[in-house]
Amino acid sequence: MLRYTIHRLISLLPVMLIVSIITFMIVHLTPGNPAFLILGEDASQESIENLEKQLGLDKPVVVQFLDWIANILKGDLGQSVYSSEPVLQIILDHFGPTISLTILALFFILLIGIPTAIFTVWKRNTLLDPAFISLSLIGVSIPEFWFAMLLVLGFAVAIPIFPVAGYIPFADGMLDWLYHLVLPAFVLAAVEIGLIARMLRDGMLESVNQDYTRTARAKGVKESTVLMKHVFSNALIPTTTVLGATIAGLLGGTVIIETMFTIPGIGQLLIDSIHRRDYPVIQGVILFIAGIYVIVNLVVDLLYAILDPRIRYD
Repeated sequence: MLRYTIHRLISLLPVMLIVSIITFMIVHLTPGNPAFLILGEDASQESIENLEKQLGLDKPVVVQFLDWIANILKGDLGQSVYSSEPVLQIILDHFGPTISLTILALFFILLIGIPTAIFTVWKRNTLLDPAFISLSLIGVSIPEFWFAMLLVLGFAVAIPIFPVAGYIPFADGMLDWLYHLVLPAFVLAAVEIGLIARMLRDGMLESVNQDYTRTARAKGVKESTVLMKHVFSNALIPTTTVLGATIAGLLGGTVIIETMFTIPGIGQLLIDSIHRRDYPVIQGVILFIAGIYVIVNLVVDLLYAILDPRIRYD
């Protein structure tokens, strides 16, 4: 296991290098002059050129990229051209709201998705099964922004139970933190609940009539015990894969939801930085998101060996 983990960590380096090259080229090939945007339309050409020199934008693109990579290897993602703050610090400051939103959304996903899947397998071959399939398809198909607007109109405008937008840090009070995140977290969870529950249900149905489950029933084991002890555990591998991708997506920043609900997370930071042509922040955020994806995928692979003792990484 240790040897496999080290090998996977080393293999992440070329992946991150490719991501960094693509990110850098896309960002720097887009039109727009950050120096002009910072100084405004009334700035003189001399002032713009001086700021470009100060920010290093007057250098060739290849030199800028090599300087950026060299700084990354030192743990420095650069400074924002908009606020002059370290990019890494800006990302960490905005990562807290994204983590909060992810944790609450994941709580809703697990709380609703897993029991629903188990219950539909238990009541398989009844009217609940096609009803569940229809609801899961609807949940996956609903656009996030449309569902978010419905919830805001229903539970923040027509019936003012929750706030329309805003974010309160957890340190300022758990109830206020929860109060502001319930709607956006439920929107994110609603889209994923159907997918997670459907994957878990399909995995359980593949195991429900296997030889080992029939043997357990023949020994007099209760159906609920068979489902939880034998069927459920064997269906966790594909579900964990989908759940890992879901967590990575949530941690990477949910641009639409964070923007709609004015949550100062990674997604909103990326949008604001694009509007400002803040190259270092854009590059840093995208690289940070890519790192989250590869690390979560690594953790999911390592969890396979814990969930299924038959899997060994030699």
